[in-house]
Amino acid sequence: MLEVRDLTKYYTSIPAVEGVSFAIRPREVLGYLGPNGSGKTTTVNMLIGLLEPTRGHIYFNGRDIRDNLIEYKRAIGHVPEVPYIYPYLTGREYLQLIGRLRSLAQHATDKKINELMQLFGMHPHRHSLISSYSKGMKQRILICAALLHNPQVLIFDEPLSGLDVTSALVFKNLVKSLSAAGKIILYSSHVLEVVEKVCSSVIILHKGKVVADDSVESLRNLMQLPSLEQIFAQLVVQEDAEQVANNIVEVMRAYA
Repeated sequence: MLEVRDLTKYYTSIPAVEGVSFAIRPREVLGYLGPNGSGKTTTVNMLIGLLEPTRGHIYFNGRDIRDNLIEYKRAIGHVPEVPYIYPYLTGREYLQLIGRLRSLAQHATDKKINELMQLFGMHPHRHSLISSYSKGMKQRILICAALLHNPQVLIFDEPLSGLDVTSALVFKNLVKSLSAAGKIILYSSHVLEVVEKVCSSVIILHKGKVVADDSVESLRNLMQLPSLEQIFAQLVVQEDAEQVANNIVEVMRAYA
């Protein structure tokens, strides 16, 4: 189980994340939602060990991850929101580097790399430099890298960014298959219709604090709203989105 208790991060005196608590068990997919600046990526960076919390603890299988951070990092796979990736390696070389950093056996890793790249439609581009890849191709390589060592915990931060329709469909089904295989999954995204389909429960953040924490179905029943998008809008959107859109059109007409 991955458990977070009272997770808090301050930058100077400003709270980016404040008092967040949740638990994710095997076979569960937790959707982690919120508008820009709500604290989603800050939470993710604490979960993967890049940021030290100001207050609170993260536990994996009952142990504080700070007791053995290296062992914990071996158990997680992470797809970041921004694809920082070595541009002058080929896709295959990058995955081989990840395999070595993960201390994986080379022969088995090379076979796994070839098969993953084939399944993600990247095999024809395996010897091309990453600098020549589109955003979606880079994203597929990052997903392969996150899966390469068969981690117990998967943390996806806007994983559909740049993916074409076919790749996005494969990924949505992949999340369901990973969950069925007993993985622990945190899925942070703005794509609410996908979260609604693949997540067993959701947390909605607003200004660093949890404003909703339940299953999608329970939130629908509680708020008497038919979709996660409408629930999200009710809880965190401060403006009338339709009115703002109409105002934008009016400005375009006025200054044409």
